[in-house]
Order: sequence, then C-alpha cells, then structure tokens
Amino acid sequence: MQNKANANLRQYERYTRRKQAALILALLVTLTAALLYMGIGSIRLRPAEILRVFFGGGEAKHVTAIRNIRLPRVLAAMLIGAILAASGAVMQCVLRNPLASASTLGVSQGAAFGAALGIIVFGGGMITNSNSNSTVSISNPYIVTLCAFAFGSVSSLVVIAISRLKREMGPGGLILAGTALSAMFSGGSTLLQYFADDTSLGAVVFWTFGNLGNVGWRDLRFLAVIFALCFAFYLYNRWNYNAMEAGYDTAKSLGVNAERLMLLSMAVCSLSAAAAVSFAGIISFVGLIAPHMMRFFVGKDHRYLIPGSAVCGALLLILADAAAKLIAPPVILPIGAIMSFIGGPVFLILLFRGRGGND
Repeated sequence: MQNKANANLRQYERYTRRKQAALILALLVTLTAALLYMGIGSIRLRPAEILRVFFGGGEAKHVTAIRNIRLPRVLAAMLIGAILAASGAVMQCVLRNPLASASTLGVSQGAAFGAALGIIVFGGGMITNSNSNSTVSISNPYIVTLCAFAFGSVSSLVVIAISRLKREMGPGGLILAGTALSAMFSGGSTLLQYFADDTSLGAVVFWTFGNLGNVGWRDLRFLAVIFALCFAFYLYNRWNYNAMEAGYDTAKSLGVNAERLMLLSMAVCSLSAAAAVSFAGIISFVGLIAPHMMRFFVGKDHRYLIPGSAVCGALLLILADAAAKLIAPPVILPIGAIMSFIGGPVFLILLFRGRGGND
C-alpha cells in the first residue's frame, strides 16, 4: 500500500513539473518575443542595445524610442492579451462552451457601439494635419474609452440578467443571447455611422480596426490594476473551476455553489474584457483561441490553464502587432485585422485537431 502511495505521489510530481515547465517555457518565449519586438521600427535595435536602455545606458534616441513608444506598446499588448485570454478560459469553463469569449457574448460589439456613440454624438473624432497629410484620430480618447467600457459592460450585464431570469436557458442559450446582442449593437453602430460626417466616420473605422498605439502610461496603470484584480479572482477560484469542468452536478456535490460562481465569474470576465477592449478597439480571437492552444500543453487543470492562457494571449498580441509593423513598413496595419487573419486559420486547425488535452 505504501509503495502504491509513493508511486502515485511520484506520478503527481511528474505531472506538476511537466505543467510548470510548460508555463515557464511559454513565459520565456513571450518575454523573448517582447524583447525582439522592441527592436522593430524605423530605428532597428539589437537585443543588447535594448537591454542597455533598461539598465540606464544607451543613446538618447534609443532611450526615447523604447520608453516613449515601444515599451508602452508592448506592455499594452501583453496586458490586453492576458486579460482577454484569461477571461476567455474562465468563460469557456463556467459556460461549458468552447466558443465562449468576449466577442461571442457581445462585449466587443457593445464596446464598438459605445465608441461610435462617443465619437459621433459626443464629438470624439477629428482630423489632424501633419506635413500636409490629413489623418483621422481620436480627439477625446477618454470620452470614447468611457463610452466603450460602459456599453461593453451593459452587454455583459444584459447577458447575466437573462441567465438569472431564464434559468432553464443553460450555457448554450447565453451564447445565443450574446449573438443576438452582438447583432443589435452592430446594427446600432451601422445606424450611427449612416448619419455621421466623414471625419467621425473615419474615426469610428479607425477605432474598430484595433490600435495599441494610443495606450499611454496612465492607461497602462489602469489596465495593470484590472489584470491584477481579475487574475487574483480567477486563481482564487481555480479549484472551483476544476470542479465545474466535470459538470455542474459534480461541482455541487463537492460543495461549489456553481450558479453563484458562474454569475460572479461572468461579471468579472465581461467587465475586465470590456475595459481591455475600450482601450484598444476590437481585437477578436485572442480570448477564443489562446485557451485552446494552452490546453494542448497544460490540459484542463485551471491551476495552469488560467496563467498559461494569459501568457499565450500576451504572446499572440505581441506577434500580431509585430506582423502589423513588418508587413508593409512604414505603415502599421490594424492589429484587429491582423489578429483575425491569424486567429481564423489557427482556430480552424484547433477545431480539426480536437479541443485540447484531457488531463
């Protein structure tokens, strides 16, 4: 009996070491990608030159490029990607639906409607002139961000309210409710754009493309707080999510208040995703495919899946933004389009290969 217990203990230790090694490897790959990403631009920098800036050295132009432009952008990619991916992993667990994410529940579309409202109704868009070239930009980002967050939150709250009123609807019904809300908000955005002038219309399109360049240091501090709070909530409930993975009845038999946990988790996931989307515009597929990708490496154990999804989401956005810079320099393509272009085929591959590990 003792030998069997020791064998089980050794097997469990191998299991945990394998998962931990996968997380460490994913984190190292992400940090390496972030370092290489900061070398991309009009001024090409080697990793040694970037590290020199971090340690207080380097040329003045290198310091300016890193601290004022590239470091905020890569941190925005990492934080927004981590928030969307970790939230997607939790949504897929509590709803028991592999297609659950901020996009499929209408959060992104609600944020897009709010942004369009802020730009068109409250005058958040303008044309700026630089070297005789006219470009469309967001003149009042705080109004636009606030409106985007408000309506992204409204969409999530409506879905949660429907789940409370129609308890027999089930997780699959919530996805359908999210699809209906997405259609409503998309129609509302289209109507607003129909009555908008060219300047406001251009600003709406610019926002919905997705852009990390407008995220400043103050915004990063807010996103860091959002990430810390939602990530702490997810990790605190990691064992409960493992119980729910086996089914609501099993979770209840283990003492988990499954309905209460689902509602709380959906609220945290939706609000954090709405905050992320409100700063960067529509960025699809991150919350959908990152959890599926990590399941191939760490399985369904949420002790490892949640942090693994966060790391994978950060890596995906770094790679997408790097591609946006490299495809047609010096033009920076919209990251939302790049992420959709990358995410679509990846998601199809995942569907054909199956939905991740089972351990």
